[in-house]
Amino acid sequence: MEKKRYGAIDGLRAIACLGIVMMHVKTNDAYAIDGFFYQSVITSLTNFVFLFMEVSAFGLCCGYYEKMISGKLSLSDFYKKRISKTLPFFAVLVILDVALSHTSQAVYEGFAELTLMFGFLPNAGALSVIGVGWFIGLVFVFYLCFPFFCTLLENKKRAWGAFIISLLMNIACVRHFGVGRTNILYSGCFFMAGGLVYIYRDKIARIDRLLAHIIAIIAIVLYVAFWENETSVLNTMLYLIASTALLINAVAVPENKLFDNRMSRFFSGISMEIYLSHMVVFRVLEKAGLNRMLGDGWVQYIATVVMVFVGAMIYSLFMQRVIGKAQNYWNKRTERVGQS
Repeated sequence: MEKKRYGAIDGLRAIACLGIVMMHVKTNDAYAIDGFFYQSVITSLTNFVFLFMEVSAFGLCCGYYEKMISGKLSLSDFYKKRISKTLPFFAVLVILDVALSHTSQAVYEGFAELTLMFGFLPNAGALSVIGVGWFIGLVFVFYLCFPFFCTLLENKKRAWGAFIISLLMNIACVRHFGVGRTNILYSGCFFMAGGLVYIYRDKIARIDRLLAHIIAIIAIVLYVAFWENETSVLNTMLYLIASTALLINAVAVPENKLFDNRMSRFFSGISMEIYLSHMVVFRVLEKAGLNRMLGDGWVQYIATVVMVFVGAMIYSLFMQRVIGKAQNYWNKRTERVGQS
């Protein structure tokens, strides 16, 4: 059975990646810009990480759910592929950050991050080494839980029950345990939502396109109108509704040219690499004074966003090429050793 391609999801990844870059440039510099769009809307783009979570769950299900349920997938091969796809690029950034920091704290944090298990730490979001790397820790915990996740999705009643429990756990995290998005118990409802969209993907594909667009627009308007920059149950619901509506729209209208085009496919392919490296690029620009060369208004802000995004893109493509060659060399050498 041929896998169906949901091209519009590439657009979601690309837009989410750009949005997070825009937000981090704003929050890490003091530009003299006022207004609702800059102060509120751009700040709220931090919540694109929840869309990344849902898309990650949906995409992983597209690739592995059927094989996992049928027993045709080797767990060893699954985890090897996840590690080989995640660790090399991330490891280079971590080692570089530790080398530049020269502190014992950086060594401890770098070691934890290189294990990819740091998502189990209660303070994973407070690590200073590659601060945005908390998302890798969270996603890797999801990878470890994926076989159980697939079992939950195998039965629709069980899947909905697990989703409701994950929502209640999110509320408990907000109101009692004091943990946020870096913790799998808080963020589990977003991964579950992505899984639910997957198991209903055929029904969603039959939704009228205009209705799918209207649902997405209403969800975005609700989010922009009621979102506040704080951790609350209301905000969780807003994140969840908006992210799920956008994912449903991408599944219902997979060939939407606004989201499914050559440029979106290109940036989608390196979206995680751009996400991980963009703050390193920003710090380089900051040290060189390029984040202030045009003043502190809109022109400079836009110029900084472009420089950070393009710089992270170039770095990502370069490192992908270097890592790819290194992995090919290692694989060939391993084969020769095995043959001898």
